[in-house]
Amino acid sequence: MSMTANNSAPQSLADGLKALRAKWGWIVALGVVFLIAGVIALGSVVAATETAVLVVGIMMLMGGVAEIIAAFGVKSWGKFLFWLLLGVLYVAAGIIAIMNPLLAATYLTLMLGFALVFGGVLRIFLAFQIKSAGGGQWGWVVLSGLVTLLLGAMIIAQWPASSLFVLGIFLGIDLIFIGAGWITMGLALKKRA
Repeated sequence: MSMTANNSAPQSLADGLKALRAKWGWIVALGVVFLIAGVIALGSVVAATETAVLVVGIMMLMGGVAEIIAAFGVKSWGKFLFWLLLGVLYVAAGIIAIMNPLLAATYLTLMLGFALVFGGVLRIFLAFQIKSAGGGQWGWVVLSGLVTLLLGAMIIAQWPASSLFVLGIFLGIDLIFIGAGWITMGLALKKRA
């Protein structure tokens, strides 16, 4: 059996960039689509929150079904029951998220708030570890930790009302940054073409 090289695949990074340069317009168009989607999401944050939770619910449902199927491949009863229980929990959480996305958004937002608070405290602790080790940029890490901590505290303080808009705002901002990134990349490729 002989192996032949695929002539259509790029052979180097330069070849890959050359292929991308020819598609710069499509990359910019993709960026514009993401940008528009982000602006729409920010214009209707409740609908964006609901949509984001529906997507999470569908992924949880699919993951749960996969866990249940995988459970039947496990040989010991203890592991089988653990995998089966995990799969059933994922399926149940996915169904709840799909059936009532705003209720699921309430709990997801609370978990996000606590995760941000925990992440902020961890960054501040890390910053002082950097400072004691003689690191020069520890102040920026403290600032990052404080912003994260305050954002989490604000989400928790406004909970459950914050669950109607927080996830939608995060989704909209993320889509805008993704779109800006694709547009920037496409225009940079055009410039170098």
